[in-house]
Amino acid sequence: MGVTAASIGANTFAFFTRNPRGGKAKALDPADVASLRELMTREGFGRLVAHAPYTMNLCSTKASVVDFARRAMADDLERLESLPGNYYNFHPGSHVGQGVERGIELICEGLDQVLGVGQSTTVLLETMAGKGSEVGRTFEELERIIDGCAKGELLGVCLDTCHVWDGGYDIRGRLEDVLDEFDHVIGLERLKALHLNDSKNACGSRKDRHEKIGRGALGMESFEAIVTNERLVGLPMILETPNELDGYATEISLLRKIAREAA
Repeated sequence: MGVTAASIGANTFAFFTRNPRGGKAKALDPADVASLRELMTREGFGRLVAHAPYTMNLCSTKASVVDFARRAMADDLERLESLPGNYYNFHPGSHVGQGVERGIELICEGLDQVLGVGQSTTVLLETMAGKGSEVGRTFEELERIIDGCAKGELLGVCLDTCHVWDGGYDIRGRLEDVLDEFDHVIGLERLKALHLNDSKNACGSRKDRHEKIGRGALGMESFEAIVTNERLVGLPMILETPNELDGYATEISLLRKIAREAA
């Protein structure tokens, strides 16, 4: 994946730690790990943003699902020590009728079980759109997870532009205000990465449907503001737009050009 990322002009990338629908992870190949670390140094890569499987739910009503989530996260974090100092992004979970309070409690319990003192990987809570019973739509919910976790110093946040927009934060018209609110509630020092996605839906729709950069409700001006914002410059920015490889290359080139011209 590192070679592919470099070939389209990227200097970071996201990858699933295992099948995005769950299951057992493949055994690590030390030679592959060494090659990736060499490539990252040679190409000047920033931090990578690993992604947990979508099926992982720390606050499910089913004990078997919670058990898988905890075991998978613990295993992923152990494996990621082969690439020290990177990020592990996950969707906080869906409370499936138990209520947000109980959902947050279970998420904190799970994190306290799997986070290890001395680990080099920072675990990122992803901002969610709020569809169904998702936990993490508001900055307050994310802050309560961080505050409720005994090892909260190991946690950060990945801000997904489609999710926060669909969740009700107007980053198209009020980006600075939203960042101020994030800083007030969570603290901008906790913001470690972004997922750059346009949205097919209106602000507050809670639907989570990604669109190509500049082709959706957020529009090109929103991303121009994001990639040139002094409080966001330097953070890993991951594309999750509905594209093939050439589409990602085009978006990377476009966003780099905007950032370069603003510098």
